[in-house]
Amino acid sequence: MSEGKLFTYFKILLLSIPVSVILIIFLADSFVKEDNAEDAVSEDELAAVEEPEIHLYFGFDTAEMLVERDVVRRNESLGVILNRKGVSHTTIAHIAEASDTIFNVRRIRAGQPYVLLKSKEDEKVQHFIYEVNNTDYVVFTLDDEIAVYRDQKEIETIKRLATGIIESSLYLTLSRNNLPTILAHELSSVYAWAIDFHRLQRGDRFKLAFIEEQIDGKIIGIERIEFAVFYRGNTPFYAFYFEQEGLGDYFDENGNSLRKAFLKAPLQYSRISSGYSQRRFHPVHRVYRPHLGVDYAAPEGTPIKSVGDGVVERASYTSGNGNYVKIRHNSVYSTQYLHMSRFASGIRAGTVVKQGDLIGYVGQTGLATGPHLCFRFWKNGVQVNPLTVEVPPAEPIMDEYKSVYFEIMEKRRKILDKTEFPDQQEALTAKL
Repeated sequence: MSEGKLFTYFKILLLSIPVSVILIIFLADSFVKEDNAEDAVSEDELAAVEEPEIHLYFGFDTAEMLVERDVVRRNESLGVILNRKGVSHTTIAHIAEASDTIFNVRRIRAGQPYVLLKSKEDEKVQHFIYEVNNTDYVVFTLDDEIAVYRDQKEIETIKRLATGIIESSLYLTLSRNNLPTILAHELSSVYAWAIDFHRLQRGDRFKLAFIEEQIDGKIIGIERIEFAVFYRGNTPFYAFYFEQEGLGDYFDENGNSLRKAFLKAPLQYSRISSGYSQRRFHPVHRVYRPHLGVDYAAPEGTPIKSVGDGVVERASYTSGNGNYVKIRHNSVYSTQYLHMSRFASGIRAGTVVKQGDLIGYVGQTGLATGPHLCFRFWKNGVQVNPLTVEVPPAEPIMDEYKSVYFEIMEKRRKILDKTEFPDQQEALTAKL
């Protein structure tokens, strides 16, 4: 076997963005050159071989086709679109019949893109491709034999490393610096049991490695965060993704699970409009009285989740609480969710819920001056401050996986610790 020489280059790209984020992206291309004289081909011979140019589009070679892109208009159907392009009603009926078990043509929605592939000779429609979403599409073939099938675009995964400094909120920090804003949801999910993202402070900062999903160069999602560290003040919170027994979760630098028995908050990205207090001026009654809960102001309809596993004790209405749900988690802990606009489907007394399950939606029923959730927490029958109560952790790394975990964790921690926060107006892209 001949020896090959591997040439790898990394493109390092300097950009100018605000101080709050450094992006680290990596690009690598590898080329192998064989030295075996017997297999060598001269440059003249290579030049004489002309590779045919291939124009692949949704799996079709479009070199001999006309490509027409458009979007479904209001009140348009598959039949309307195709008939306007010269397809007969009989053929349209056969297409609808052929697609019956594959895709309901009545579900074609206004605003969704589609592609027509037509013959260059007579501009006859050969294929109609409807994009169901960012990844899925349906192909309707109108050739001699009608065929319908579903497929998915090829998803490219790119590993990225980024750091950021919070200026006002996590979402705005990501948005202003051209990072996927879905990372806000991903980070809050990873740290849901350790950090209350409603209470971030200016100057809090993060470093994270994540896998980004792209189609045709456009970001469509995040596969997952691989590892991260989030600083609240000067206190670091490490998170490392690791799979054991076929299940993946996040653990800290000591091998302890980041999950706790309860989420830090029952809804995403709200501000705290009123905290736990023994003496608060009531906005409706206009008197001072205890407020034994935490109010999260949020738009009406914002989903509310159970902070832990448990059983619904009550899903009811009172003039003060409005629509509310109370959940018993075990013999020690219970939680309550007030002023809902409505309950989630299936939520009633006796319903078993898991941590993160949808139980209702933010509203302003009962004694409320605006849409918000009043969240209350009981420990041993006594109401306590949900923001300060100590809760038990989940299970740590299993003994049989500890050596593997710590070996991986140390390598990833070194990457985080060596990654510096950006100087003013500086960003860097490099290999992870």
